[in-house]
Amino acid sequence: MKRLIIWRHGQTEWNAGGRVQGHADIDLTEAGAAQAAAAAERLAALGPTRIVSSDLRRAADTAAALAAVTGLPVALDSRLRERYYGPWQGLTGPEIIARWPEEHARWRAGHPSIGLGIETLDDLAKRASVVVSEVVAENEVVVLATHGGTARQACGAVLGWPEQPIRTLCGLANCRWAELRCDSVRGWALWSYNS
Repeated sequence: MKRLIIWRHGQTEWNAGGRVQGHADIDLTEAGAAQAAAAAERLAALGPTRIVSSDLRRAADTAAALAAVTGLPVALDSRLRERYYGPWQGLTGPEIIARWPEEHARWRAGHPSIGLGIETLDDLAKRASVVVSEVVAENEVVVLATHGGTARQACGAVLGWPEQPIRTLCGLANCRWAELRCDSVRGWALWSYNS
């Protein structure tokens, strides 16, 4: 049975401050590094055979904590980056509302396309699901270290869900993960979420 663990990175200063990160390359806080180390111990018990991470530091450093425990190398893949948020990157919710109230309202409502050059949810899901299809074909237990939005869209894409059910998934908390399992009869199933 194939298993896919989609793991959100540890806390960053921008997470703690409510800033949109997107493709901005932000480091883990001390608390985020501790979260990664603690989660790595639990994930190692699942017997991963491959670790693939977003190339952004917050995810790559989270994945490195698991690599340190398992001895597995980490493959970096930019397709696992967070959604590209264009002019919103680095801003807080109130700052975005003040400048782009209509676009912010669409975002909060889960609209798949916000405008302003912000990546669509469909494009995010497509790039993340390509990575998944490549790595799970050859490995039994894959851990993907990624970001909140990417994790949610990847889960939905792997499960074949349309956009509306994907929106019902809450965001993964820092250093939490989703586990999906695939068998030859049923295909992919969501085994756990926010573990």
